[in-house]
Amino acid sequence: MTYDFDTPVPIGGTGSVQWDVLPQRYGVPDLVPFTISDMDFRAAPEILDALRERVAHGVFGYTDWRHTGLPEAVRDWYGQRYGVEVDPEALVFAPSVLNQLSRLLLMWTEPGDGVVVHTPTYDGFTKALDGLGRSLRGVPVGDAAALERELARPDARVLLLCSPHNPTGRVWTEGELRGFVRLAETHGVAVISDEIHADLTHDGHRHIPWPAVAPPGSRWALITSASKAFNFPSLNGAYGIVGEPEQRAEFVRRTENGDGLASPGALGLTAHVAAYRRGAPWLDALRGYVAGNLRLLAERLEEAFPGAALFAPPQAGYLAWLDLRPLGVDDEVLHDELVAKERIAVRAGAVYGTKGFVRVNLGCPRAKAGLGADALARTLARLAG
Repeated sequence: MTYDFDTPVPIGGTGSVQWDVLPQRYGVPDLVPFTISDMDFRAAPEILDALRERVAHGVFGYTDWRHTGLPEAVRDWYGQRYGVEVDPEALVFAPSVLNQLSRLLLMWTEPGDGVVVHTPTYDGFTKALDGLGRSLRGVPVGDAAALERELARPDARVLLLCSPHNPTGRVWTEGELRGFVRLAETHGVAVISDEIHADLTHDGHRHIPWPAVAPPGSRWALITSASKAFNFPSLNGAYGIVGEPEQRAEFVRRTENGDGLASPGALGLTAHVAAYRRGAPWLDALRGYVAGNLRLLAERLEEAFPGAALFAPPQAGYLAWLDLRPLGVDDEVLHDELVAKERIAVRAGAVYGTKGFVRVNLGCPRAKAGLGADALARTLARLAG
């Protein structure tokens, strides 16, 4: 099947955070957003067909996710996509990845405990840790000495990975992951691996799920969802794998009993199963299309600033992480200038705790990506000149 990613889909008026909320927040009409990490594309036709069929059935009673085919679909997806064996009995389910993260942190840490995270840091992690009163211990991506130093601190309890990394798009190598295993074992910390961007890994790179390297008996959890790669976050639903059986049982007890989340939404489950059973061709086409958007931005910036090395396409995902430091441009100044002069919104690096960068969402039709690339090049030239 040929998939159409070029035709724009009107999104305004649907309650979209990007298209409806951001212009109101900025006080700027007709703002074109390249911000929140969802895409402007309709979900895969295979998913839409499954949703229509489920809605046509018309009965939406209490649902047990274990009996929807999801555990088996996840098992087969991981086997076919990553060559990793997943035990369906090891799965857990929750409304979102961040909900899973919060529940695991409540299980494995106390207020004030240190949670070690690579910087720049996905702002959802920052908000979760702040909300729970945990201490975020940031270490720069690639700084092995800083990572070991922070994990060695007596109150460090968790290594929180973003795998692949958001916002840089870095795909951790097997050697890096095994290094994380060694450090976690040495310093007695648990590992939580957020792998929601995994299915968006680009050709030439290989995502390795945490269960493929986790040693038996270690405390770890993988948290993820099909909603990122297949673009249905508002349907809700995320699943995870918790390594230790007793910890898994405790997670389920707290989630289903303590939080009252024993019956998840039927449509989110339907979308997950359809994505993993029938969505691979759409996903592969999407990855190729998004890679084209990323190349377009890289080429426009290289044309405008030869040799400046502002941007190289990421190893995973549709988020471009631009380095403004070679031009001496402040990220928040660029952000404000884009909004005021170009009616374009991006995310300043300060949002992720790292000044001198901006994050640009290119999960969009090619024409919009070109519009954003041109606006960035013009504004950077003006500010750097």
